[in-house]
Amino acid sequence: MGAAMRRIHVGNALGAFGLGFTVPFLYVYVAQVRGLGSMTAGVVLAVFAVAALVVLPFAGRAIVRRGPLPVLLTALVTAALGALSLGLAGSGTTVVLSAAALGAGQAVMQPALATMIVDCSTADTRSRAFATQFFLQNLGLGVGGLIGGHIVDTTRAGSFTLLFAIEAAMFLVLAVVMATVRMPRAPRLRGEAPQARGGGWKQLLGNRAMVQLSVLGFVLFFACYGQFESGLSAYGVEAAGISTSALGTAMAANTAMIVVAQFAVLKLVERRKRSRVIAAVGLIWAVAWLAAGYAGLGHGSRTMATAAFVSTYALFGLGEAMLSPTVAPLVADLAPAGLAGQYNSAFALVKQLALAIGPAVGGPMGASLHGPYVVTFLLFSLGITFLAVRLGRQLSPVQDQPWLVRSRVVAQGGAPAEPVTANA
Repeated sequence: MGAAMRRIHVGNALGAFGLGFTVPFLYVYVAQVRGLGSMTAGVVLAVFAVAALVVLPFAGRAIVRRGPLPVLLTALVTAALGALSLGLAGSGTTVVLSAAALGAGQAVMQPALATMIVDCSTADTRSRAFATQFFLQNLGLGVGGLIGGHIVDTTRAGSFTLLFAIEAAMFLVLAVVMATVRMPRAPRLRGEAPQARGGGWKQLLGNRAMVQLSVLGFVLFFACYGQFESGLSAYGVEAAGISTSALGTAMAANTAMIVVAQFAVLKLVERRKRSRVIAAVGLIWAVAWLAAGYAGLGHGSRTMATAAFVSTYALFGLGEAMLSPTVAPLVADLAPAGLAGQYNSAFALVKQLALAIGPAVGGPMGASLHGPYVVTFLLFSLGITFLAVRLGRQLSPVQDQPWLVRSRVVAQGGAPAEPVTANA
C-alpha cells in the first residue's frame, strides 16, 4: 500500500466516522428536535436520494474531464456546508436545502473516492484496496454512531448542532488529507479496449457486461441494502415481535460480521471467479431470508425468533464482506482507459435508484404482507445467483479472475502476459 492509498483510506475512515454521528439521528432531529413533524422529516430523507440522482449523471463526466481529486474536494466542501447549515437550520425550507447540499456532496464522494482507489491500485491489489475501504467505512460508521448516541440529547437542540458540526469538521479534515495525495498514472488491465470517441455514456450503454453488472447491482442493493432500515426492520417488529433493543443488536451483528470477517473472507474470494463469488452471495442471502421467515412465520419461542432475526443481519454482513472486494473492482476493470470515473458514477447512480425504490416497496410489504415479503426477497436473492452466472459468460478470463495476470507473468519468468481481449 503506497502513501497515496494510505491517505485515501485514512480519509475514507474519517469521512465515515463523521457520517456515523448524524445518520442514525436525522429523522429524530428534524421531526422532534426542530419540531417540523414527520412529513418534513420524510421529505428530508427523500431529498438525499433525489439530490444524489440529480448530481451523479454529471459527476462521472466531471471526474473524467477534471480528475477525481478536484471533484472530491468540491463535494467535500459542499457536504461540509450542508452539514453545518443543517445543524443550524430552524425552518423547513432551510432544512430541505441543507439536506440537498449534504446529499449531493455525499453522493459525489463515492465515485470520486472509488476512482482514486482505482488510480492508486493495480489489478492485483484492487480487490484488497476496496475491501479495506469497505472495512474502514463500516468501522467508522459504527464508532461514529456509538459516540454520537452518547452525545445526543433530544431535549437540547445544541447537542445535535454539535453532531453536525463534527460531521462538517470531518469532511473538511478529509479534504485536507486528500489535498496532500499525489495521484499516480492509473494502471490498467491488459486487453481492455481503448477509449472510444463516441462519449462516455454511449460507450457504457454499449458495454453488455457493464449493463448486465448494473442490472445485477440494482438487484443486490434493492434486495439487501434497501431493506435494512425499512422493510426488514418493519417485518421484524410487526411479524416477529422483535424489540427495538433486539433490532439494534441485529444491526450491530451486521457491522460486527463485516469488521471481523472482512479480511478472512478476502483470502477466500480474491482468487476465485468474481461471478461465482457474487452467485454465492445470492445463495447466502437466500438462507438469510429463510431465517427471517422462520423468525416471523415460524412457531418457535421468542428467543429463537430473535436469534434467527439477528442471524439474518449477520448473514447479510457476510455477503457484503464478499461483495466489497468483488463488485467495485469489477466495475473499474470493465471501464476503458480514462472512463473509470464515468463507470463508477453510473454504478453509484444504480445504487441510489435501488436505495430509493427499495424502502418504498419493502417498507409497506414488511409491515403488513409478511409472507409475500419474505418470498419476494427470497426470489430476488436467487435472482442474484442467476444474474451473476449469466454475467460470468460476458466477462473475459482476466476480468473474472484478475489474478491470472500475475500468474501468467510468473509462469513466463517475468515476461509480459499475453493480452486478453475484453468482452465489452
